[in-house]
Order: sequence, then structure tokens, then C-alpha cells
Amino acid sequence: MNIPFILDVSLGLIFTYLILSLLASEIQELVATVFQWRAEHLRRSIEIFLSGGDPSNSDNTRVIELANQIYSNPLIKSINQQAKGVVANIPRQLTWRASAIYRSLKINSTNQNKGIISDTVFGDEKHSAPSYIPANLFATSLMDTLQFPQLAQTLSESRIDLFKKQRLDDVENVILQLQNQLGENEEFADFYNFIYQGFAELQADFEQTIWNFQQKKADLDTSVSRMGLSLDKYIESFQSNMPDSEFTTKAVDRLKFIKTNNLSDVEKTIAISGFRPNINEIAKVIEQGSDVYQEVVTVLKDKDSAAYENLQKILDKMPKNLAANITNLAQQAEFRIKTTEEGVTLLRQGIESTFDSSMERASGVYRRNAKGVALLIGFIIAAATNADAFHMINRLSKDSALRDTIIQNAGQIIIQNRNTLGYVDIETLRTQTDDALTDVALPIGWTDSNLERQLNWTSKKQKSFPIIRIFTLIPGWIISGIAIGMGAPFWFDLLGKIVNVRNTGKAPDK
Repeated sequence: MNIPFILDVSLGLIFTYLILSLLASEIQELVATVFQWRAEHLRRSIEIFLSGGDPSNSDNTRVIELANQIYSNPLIKSINQQAKGVVANIPRQLTWRASAIYRSLKINSTNQNKGIISDTVFGDEKHSAPSYIPANLFATSLMDTLQFPQLAQTLSESRIDLFKKQRLDDVENVILQLQNQLGENEEFADFYNFIYQGFAELQADFEQTIWNFQQKKADLDTSVSRMGLSLDKYIESFQSNMPDSEFTTKAVDRLKFIKTNNLSDVEKTIAISGFRPNINEIAKVIEQGSDVYQEVVTVLKDKDSAAYENLQKILDKMPKNLAANITNLAQQAEFRIKTTEEGVTLLRQGIESTFDSSMERASGVYRRNAKGVALLIGFIIAAATNADAFHMINRLSKDSALRDTIIQNAGQIIIQNRNTLGYVDIETLRTQTDDALTDVALPIGWTDSNLERQLNWTSKKQKSFPIIRIFTLIPGWIISGIAIGMGAPFWFDLLGKIVNVRNTGKAPDK
């Protein structure tokens, strides 16, 4: 036994496994498509991501509902392309029904045991979902679903509303103090009526300004500026109609101090009062129990406002672990930002990076699961095709004509792919191997000719099938099953290396 002979036998064995691996990959791809394994695995991975990386908490109702809302986002729906039309949808309808039967046994029993109600794995009666979601689309969809811009607006509204109350209280205290100092003298009655009427108008102006800001009819700078102008108007009116008194002069000075200290510089007022919250403060709104959350609730809870109801809706669908993770990302981004918009952008980038890392780990899990399925399919194919590794080696070592035919076809396949493509194209490879099979009778199968060499039995013999001897084939099937599970690219690469060594003696191209 010499080296060329060993290479020839190896080529025949590798070529056979390449053929069977292509069949296995076709079956696995078909099964994965019908049952939407990639899309389902992506959905489960996203649920784990939303649960804060805790798989045991990924079936939480909040997690599932949040995932459903993300999948309903137009950005995500736009990448889940489906065929249109009755005829075009028939194949998809068939795969939906097949996957529905598969999941009815898998999902419903799991969810019932955990007390979870779920119509389909993709939620909201969806029968399909994307197999891949770009990180930027996911991050944008998540922030849209959690309404981060609205949270920033809510926090700004709560703070400017509190600011309005405080300034009105300051003005009212000045009026009350002045009234106590002047007393209930009849000569001041008209003045009291005038300043209280003016104060009512000031309140109305402030309320209108806040309402315009809440309705997004005015921006923050304009709103603060209008409150300052309203207070200036009140002070001017107060000063022009006040009686000549030491107390009224001091009252005007206090009113001017309120204006100067709180509303003279718009940008300073916005910065000191926190009307433009940073990204860390926005993130803390969704963290129940935080100081920012308590601040917002204290202002909004006293009235049945749309902002308070919207905040509660966001919190009701927010998994606790996810809120903590987002807060951590926001804290990291806070040190690198100057504006709220920059903070939102950096937070989105942080979510993208975290999502990419999570999906990379999920891809590793999917590849391991796929390898397990490939081995299972390999064992089934090995048994179904009677691919006994020991018998194949025996046939190839004794049948020189079979070896020569396989070597010739294998060499042609390698040359065609190396010269024209330079890489493994599975579809092209599958077509070429199908053509080669017309010229090659591989030492596999349940045909009479193969069984006669393998078990010394054919259907023409007046003997019952030797079932007991089937057990002697199992070790060979197991080896072949493992080999088939290695995948077509592995065998094609190995085939190319051995063909190069056999024909030219030089190493294959890297």
C-alpha cells in the first residue's frame, strides 16, 4: 500500500461525503425555512436581550409585549418582505401551516406551564418575521417604542410646570405681604383689585405658555422668553398704578428681583432649572424609584394629565432589567455629550453596540444548534442511503475502476470551481455533483448490487433479509453521519487540497 493509493481511496471517500453533505445541507435549509428557525431564534434572542440578558426572565409578559411592539414597528415590518397575491402566497401559507403544527406542540405547552398567553412565536398573530435585524434599526425601533423623545418632553414639561408654579407663588407672596403691610384701607381697594386682576392675567399667560409648549406649538426658548415678557408686563403695570408708598416700592423691587433672578437670561434659566434634561435623567424616568421618576410623578400625578398616562403606559411595558441596562448606558454617554440630542444619539449607538454583542453570542448558540441538527440529519441520511464507512473504504480499495471514475469527476469539479469562482458556491457545486452522479455508481444505497457486496444478499436469493447483520452496519453509519454533519464546504476544501497534492504535489492556494 503506497501513498498514491491512499490518496485515491481518500478522494473517493471524500467525494462521497461531499455528495451526501450537499444533500444534508439542502434538507437542513428546507427544514430551517419551513419552521423559520432563524427568525424564531432571533426572536428568542431579542426577548433575552430585552429581559436584561436573563433567559429565565425572557418569557415575562412585559418582555413579550415589548418584543411584540418592536416587531410591529414599521422599520422592522419593512424588512420582513412577503409575497403578494393569492398564487404567490400559496407556498408561504403551506409553510405557515407546517410551522404552526410544529409550534402548537412546542410553544403552547411551554407557555401554559408558565402561565403565558401567546398566539404565535412572533406575537400578534404574526406567522413570519425577519431572520436578521440590523442593529441600527433595532435600536431606533426600541427607542421609538419606549418613546424616549416623549420622555424628554415629559420631563421638560414637569419641570417647566413646577417652575411656573414657583414663580407664581413668588409673585403672590409679594402681593400678600404688601397687602398685610398696607392694611385693609379703603384708599387701596382699587389698587388691590387692579393687582389681583393683573395677577390673574399673569397666571393665564403662564398657563397659556405652558400649554403651547406641551402642544409643541412653542419651543423651550420661546416659552421661557414669553414667561419673562409676561412678568415684565405685570411689573410695569404694577409700577404704573401703585400708590406712593415705601411698601409698594419694596414690592416692586422684589418683583424685579424675581424677574432678574429667574427669567432675565433664557439660556441660564433653562440650564439651571434643567428644562433640557440630559440623557441620564431621561433614562432615570423609566427607572421606578429613582429621584427623577419621583420628581416627574410628584408634578404629574396631581392631575389626570395625558403626560402622566403616557408615562405609566411606558413603564407598564418596561422590563426592570432593561430599564437598569439603559440607565447604565445613559450614564456612560452622559460624560461625552453637550445636548440632549447628542445624548439620544450616543444612547442609540450604545444600544446598537450591546445588541450586536448579544446577537453575536446568539449566533454562536444558533451555529451550535445547527451543528447538532446537521449531525442528526447526517445520521438519518447515512442510514437511509446505507452509507457504511467501512464498506465504502473496502469497495474503494478493491475497485480501481470506481476509484478512477470518482477521481476524474472530483478533479473536474475542483478545476471548474477554482478557475471560475475561486470560492465555494454551494448551488453551483450541487449542480456539478448532480451531473457527476450520472457517471459514478457510489458504494452506497440499498440496491441489490451494493447489498450483495456488503451483506452477501440480494432480493433474488430465496433468503429472508438478514436483519441481525444490519447491526454490523451501525458503526459505519455513525462514522458517516458524523462526516456528513461536517458540511459540504469542509469536504470541498479537503477535496481540493488532496487533488492538488495528488496531481501536482504543491500546496493549495491560500
